[in-house]
Amino acid sequence: MGLMTTLLRAVTWWNGQTLNTQLYTWRNGVKVGEDGEGNTFYESRDGKKRWVVFNGEAEASRVSPDWHGWLHHTWDEPPTKQALRHKAWEKPHQENLTGTALAYAPPGSIRRAAPAERRDYDAWTPE
Repeated sequence: MGLMTTLLRAVTWWNGQTLNTQLYTWRNGVKVGEDGEGNTFYESRDGKKRWVVFNGEAEASRVSPDWHGWLHHTWDEPPTKQALRHKAWEKPHQENLTGTALAYAPPGSIRRAAPAERRDYDAWTPE
């Protein structure tokens, strides 16, 4: 690991873990598991604290509902021990796409390739 990478980790929190988080995890953390995106989940030795070390950008919407429930003590067992039962209508987890080209654009939005033709509006023209 280079000097620049070490300095970047010392002063940023949005790209992986800081040096303080790494030290705390090394001293107090017990690895519980990983999700499909490579995020790693830890628990304190006494089981009271739970946290995630992101693989890349620290974006909360990258945590799946399965792991989110475990992180917030909604259920005791992590998804690696007891998988969350999913309903047939549930879609796979997708991160927050706001601000990207893949963000939802409703019908009529100027962000769509071919905006819908509006029939419910007549532009005002002066007499």
